Amino acid sequence: MAAASKADKKAAGDAAAWMFNVVTSVGIIIVNKALMASYGFSFATTLTGMHFAFTTIMTLVLKWLGIIQPSQLPLLDLLKFVIFANFSIVGMNVSLMWNSVGFYQIAKLSMIPVSCLLEIVLDKVRYSRDTKLSIGLVLVGVGVCTVTDVSVNTKGFVAAFIAVWSTALQQYYVHHLQKKYSLTSFNLLSHTAPVQAVSLLTVGPFLDYWLTGKRIDAFNYTTPAMLLITLSCTIAIGTNLSQFICIGRFTAVSFQVLGHMKTILVLILGFIFFGKEGLNLHVVIGMIIAVLGMIWYGNASSKPGGKELPKQQKNGADSSELDSLV
Repeated sequence: MAAASKADKKAAGDAAAWMFNVVTSVGIIIVNKALMASYGFSFATTLTGMHFAFTTIMTLVLKWLGIIQPSQLPLLDLLKFVIFANFSIVGMNVSLMWNSVGFYQIAKLSMIPVSCLLEIVLDKVRYSRDTKLSIGLVLVGVGVCTVTDVSVNTKGFVAAFIAVWSTALQQYYVHHLQKKYSLTSFNLLSHTAPVQAVSLLTVGPFLDYWLTGKRIDAFNYTTPAMLLITLSCTIAIGTNLSQFICIGRFTAVSFQVLGHMKTILVLILGFIFFGKEGLNLHVVIGMIIAVLGMIWYGNASSKPGGKELPKQQKNGADSSELDSLV
């Protein structure tokens, strides 16, 4: 009875963590799309730096209130994480600029097999045949939804390659560092967010000018635009925290697979709020295939042998954290 109660409690915590991530991730995409489309705020890297600045303020307040307890993260591990994370952000922005939308989406889809490879090589994870097939079905479904024109060039391919591997390594490290040093999501964010904020706010304006030809100091900061920037930064606190919670509770691969549900939701909300252009039969079919693949993955990976880990510690740091958060 106690075991069943504990399992139910964990399932409820997992569902809450996932919903937290979906709501904040979809929300920030919609807000950023409105900010860029309506007001021309195209400074994506600098905006991400602002997101981490707001997240840093949140962690400082929680430390002051005693909610975040002191913790240690070796400087070398912190620097490796920040390098991977920042290359991920910059790489994605450059990849979107230099590649066609179709190839950019293919690059994003390739993060799942890369994350699988990292788990197989570094953690000795073994996937069952059904788990592998379900991942493939998700990739096919999302590909049908999002991949249109596909053209490749050398510099775009290099940018995409760097973006994919750095993103996969960053997400792997979120899970790895939480387990290795028994860090909660709040702890890890309190270490990484300040360094990312400073580095991205330093490099961001120059990178954004290089990519867009626009200077952030010349932007027309109207009241509506400022409200949207503030809203974006506020939602980003939840997005950053929920990403760490989800990857800490699950793994980078599960986070990537289930994360494509957000892609489907963004497509649906885009059609609702920004018009029905692009909504056709093959997009709807792709959505259905992707959702079926996610359901299959959830079922296959949860079965005995679906995703086998070597004998090691189970979820520790984050298990009680989200219960108290919820």
